[in-house]
Amino acid sequence: MKAQKVWFENGRIYLLTGDGREGSLTVRIFPRLYNATPEQRDNYTLSHFGIHWPDIDEDLSYEGFFSKENGSTEENQLKTLFTTFPELNVRQVARNAGINPTLLQQYIDGYKKPSELRIREIETFLHRLGKELSDISLSKIKD
Repeated sequence: MKAQKVWFENGRIYLLTGDGREGSLTVRIFPRLYNATPEQRDNYTLSHFGIHWPDIDEDLSYEGFFSKENGSTEENQLKTLFTTFPELNVRQVARNAGINPTLLQQYIDGYKKPSELRIREIETFLHRLGKELSDISLSKIKD
């Protein structure tokens, strides 16, 4: 497989192959790419097998862009939650629920499926947060 073009747009990395196929992946599941500067992202080399970013030591295979497993677009409860409430910070929710932030993002993006226990851990934190927020009385806050 030969790559013709690689670009980043709307939180995704896109690949256009020489035979006209286009695939994309969510950048968030690759922490080094996600946290890279635009300059680091633009500094890559193409081989017959994939893309290499020397500044951040990241490699992606072309095949991964077209894998059914990586292309999951199935809606899930966590994706719906974080879409409905964009004020929820994924990293902070993960830390407070005792989950690796990258793993929670993979659950949200549908690349991994959380166990029932993991769902309960997330729910427990969200319910606790909701209770703490509902207990706030701004009229009692003094300057």
